[in-house]
Amino acid sequence: MLWGALADDLTGGLELAAAMAAEGVDTAFVTDAADVRHCEGAQAVVVAQKTRVAPVEEAVCAFGAGAEALLATGAQRLFFKYCATFDSTDRGNIGPCADLLLERTRASLTAYCPTFPDYGRAVFQGHLFAGDRLISESPKRFDPLTPMTDPDLVRVLQRQTPRRVGLIPHEVVRDGAAAVRRRADELAAAGTPHAIVDAICRADLDVVAEVTADWPLMTGNATIAACFPARWRERGALSGDGRPVRLPAVAGPGVVLAGSCAERTIAQLRHFGERHPVLWVDLETLDDVDAAVGELMERATRAMRNGPVAIATSAAPEAVQRVQQRLGIAKAAGLAERLLGELAQRLWDAGARRFLVAGGETAGAVLQRMGVTRLAVGPFAAPYMPVAVCDDRAPTAFCLKSGKLGAEDAFETVLDRMHQGG
Repeated sequence: MLWGALADDLTGGLELAAAMAAEGVDTAFVTDAADVRHCEGAQAVVVAQKTRVAPVEEAVCAFGAGAEALLATGAQRLFFKYCATFDSTDRGNIGPCADLLLERTRASLTAYCPTFPDYGRAVFQGHLFAGDRLISESPKRFDPLTPMTDPDLVRVLQRQTPRRVGLIPHEVVRDGAAAVRRRADELAAAGTPHAIVDAICRADLDVVAEVTADWPLMTGNATIAACFPARWRERGALSGDGRPVRLPAVAGPGVVLAGSCAERTIAQLRHFGERHPVLWVDLETLDDVDAAVGELMERATRAMRNGPVAIATSAAPEAVQRVQQRLGIAKAAGLAERLLGELAQRLWDAGARRFLVAGGETAGAVLQRMGVTRLAVGPFAAPYMPVAVCDDRAPTAFCLKSGKLGAEDAFETVLDRMHQGG
């Protein structure tokens, strides 16, 4: 195994696996570290677990199990995948999990590169931008679980780890790979094992990848990881012709399950609703989950006879805050996850075979309830929403979508792609 990755949620993990598949890397995707042993022959394995907002101790334990499984299977390099918006809190879980991986790989330094140029996520002078705004001035500041109110990633990460955090600034990246190596060596020699690295555009990612492709541990978004395979081929470490795999076509009714409260997801739901039914769930008035599931199933199965249907617990920030104040943050999130997870299983029983799930926590709840732990992943393609297939039972297609990504018409586009295969 050339490369093993650990992702802190399932949407990001699938995005990462699909990005590697698009580069012609034979990539396996699992949601349970125990399944790594079934991935013999894969050039890369992504272990995606629902740890982003888990208690720190639980997240570190999960990352430890994942790292142990990957290293025991022969992974030569490890990668830590998190969101392009650096989703975390002052306690973690990025810093504590990275500290654990530094220990397991015995690396003296790792870097952090969340940059995603296609969606305007860039890091300059250590500050994270969303388009032309600091992340703290974007809608991300209203995230119900991981609000980003501080754009300085050095400060953000330093609050999560007792180890020193440094910066590889843009003027160094602009000077090329040799300059980045010198700066990295200086940080490691000074006992600074964490380095935020500036990157604004694809050219910057290429420079960073040239330096970090063979590091024992690297962290970041899928876009930096997708730059590695070309380097590995140049260096003779990666075999194969580089052509991505094709997924089979999957027929059967299509369903959208949305738990994300991101503005992009809500806009996508409204666009989808212009041609298809959207069943909105008001968590403020939801008291009996079982009764709600029964009612929604009745409505959804009727609607599925005529085409795809969406079920959404998504809501505006003020509505989310009211539910959190009434139930608490954890219970409010758990309520939506339980509802959508149960609906996913019952909809599958009713014949649904194409599932688009919006939101990382929702994706984890859905796959866990359905008992899906391994997926065959297709290549990352526009609109940047990866598709995978599970054929343990009847072939079933999944798209696990980050709440913040995708074009407004992406729901229909992806459901159609599942039906066509490829």
